[in-house]
Parts: sequence; C-alpha cells; structure tokens
Amino acid sequence: MIVTGERPATVSAGRPSSIIQMVGNTPLIRLERISAGVPRGVEVYAKAEWHNPGGSVKDRAVLWMLREGERSGALRPGMRIADATSGNTGIAYATLGAALGYGVTVALPRNASPERKRILRALGAEVLLTDAAEGMDLAIRTIRAVVAEHPERYFYPDQYNNPANVQAHYETTGPEIWEQTGGHVSHFVTALGTSGTFMGTARRLRELNPAIKLLGVQPDGAAHAIEGVKHMATTTMVPGIYDPQAHDGIVEVSTEEAYDMARCLGRIEGLLVGISSAANVAAALKVARQLTSGVVVTILADNAAKYLSDHFWDAPGQECVAGDGI
Repeated sequence: MIVTGERPATVSAGRPSSIIQMVGNTPLIRLERISAGVPRGVEVYAKAEWHNPGGSVKDRAVLWMLREGERSGALRPGMRIADATSGNTGIAYATLGAALGYGVTVALPRNASPERKRILRALGAEVLLTDAAEGMDLAIRTIRAVVAEHPERYFYPDQYNNPANVQAHYETTGPEIWEQTGGHVSHFVTALGTSGTFMGTARRLRELNPAIKLLGVQPDGAAHAIEGVKHMATTTMVPGIYDPQAHDGIVEVSTEEAYDMARCLGRIEGLLVGISSAANVAAALKVARQLTSGVVVTILADNAAKYLSDHFWDAPGQECVAGDGI
C-alpha cells in the first residue's frame, strides 16, 4: 500500500516544472510484509525520500538552506557552496546548486562509496577527500579551513548548525506525514545525523498532537558502520541544531541489524534502501512490536543505488521471512 504525496500544482496539472519544484511531497509506503509479525492494529509506514531529485531526504534541508542564504544575502551569484558531507547532502548541494547556477565544493571521508564520489563529480562538484579514520569530524574541519581562507568566495551552509535544516522538515516533512496518515501517526522514529530531519519533523508533529511519541535512532555504540548517523553520547561534534530534550527516547540499532534489514527489505518488500534507512526500519519495528495499536512512521532517507558496491550485500546474513521478527 502506498499513500502518495501530491506534487505541486505545476506538476500535478501536467505543466512544466523545475528540479526545485520536485523537492518534497514524497510517497508514504506501508511496510506490510516486513511488519507482518507486529501486533494486530499496528501499522508501519516509511517516507520514500529517494523520490527527491537528488535522491535523498537531504534535498529538503539543502533547498531551505540555499534559499535562506539567498534571502539573507550570504549566498550571491558567483559564489560557491561549500560544506562537509558523508555523501547525500553533497549530492543535494550539487544537484540543486547546478539547478540554481552555483558551483559546489564538498569535503567527505575517503571511504565514501565509489557511487557517491562519481555522482558528485558527474554533477560538477569539486570533491575534497579526507582521512576515513577521522570520519566526518575531519571533513568538517577541512571545509571550514577552505572557507576561512577565502570567505568572500564561499557560502558555507554548515548543515550541522543551520536552523534552516530544521525548518525544512518543520515546513514539509512533518505536515506531509500528518496529512498522509490522516492525522493518525502515533510514533515518529528516525535516525540522528545532523538531526535536522528528526528535530524539524518532531517539532511540527508535537504541535499537531502533543501525544505523539518522538523517538531518535542511533547506533548501539561509537564503533559502527551506519553512515550518516551519529552516536550522540560519544561524538566529538554534536550538531548545534540537536536538542537532546526533543525526543521521548532513543532506539539503538547495531550495524549487523541494519545490514540484515537492508538485505531483507529487498527480498521481502522489494525495497532496496540505504543503510541508515534500514536502521530506521529496524528501529520502527522494535517500537511497533511493543504496541497494541498505533501508526509508526519512519524515514527511508535514500535507496541503495549509492551503496551497491558495499560488500555486506554479498554476505548471506540471516534468512528473510516476512514478519519473522527481524
């Protein structure tokens, strides 16, 4: 079952639209087979964010940050957009930057998948690769140094500290989930990276219904391989937009659980998704199994297209059976 999101009028009426107008209004998919083992009366849904033009949820935040930069005068014609990324935000910058006429420079860890590096370069982005052992922290320090050297040349959105990251989801993701579930969403569950998706969506949903449970998702320890997701208790750079008081609790997911779920979603639901998306579904099912009724919604941040070179797909993992308590 798919609960569709409507595109803006220029699209739905069949008239020409721009890439910019394609951001948001993504479908909400009911995960029927993978959740077959949850109690009767509980439904699990996920937002298919790869329907955004850049292929991920990050298009929302990037569009809001760029538009706010233009509005404030911080982003002007002839400037380059510069930021650190694990991949998806950089691709969103490159996609929307090209559509708006801006060059893009990104720093990302060297161990980012080959697909992401190729996509970024194909979109014309300048790619600065940093030591993988130091993760996103070094990528952030690297891009800050580049911007500091020539501040007049670059617009630095700083996705980890930019309120527009949060506002994007307050204005779009939250209302879309509310409308697509007919106001019946009871639990919102999603991963904490920059935390923008969680913070903005959660804030809007809480305004619409204070009884909604808001649950963050994070790895089960500092050493993990769930890219783009932070273990907030141990990270050396907690995002400035993150408020630890905003959620009702944290659901932890191991790397192995995320890998197993990624493989099983393909085999059971026909959905090939990224690792953080699989972690979100694993967490949503943990929550759903504890309920007697409710509507649990999570985020499929992207699909698997940028991860297919990862070797975990080749591992046999556990047997995937619909509703078997993965």
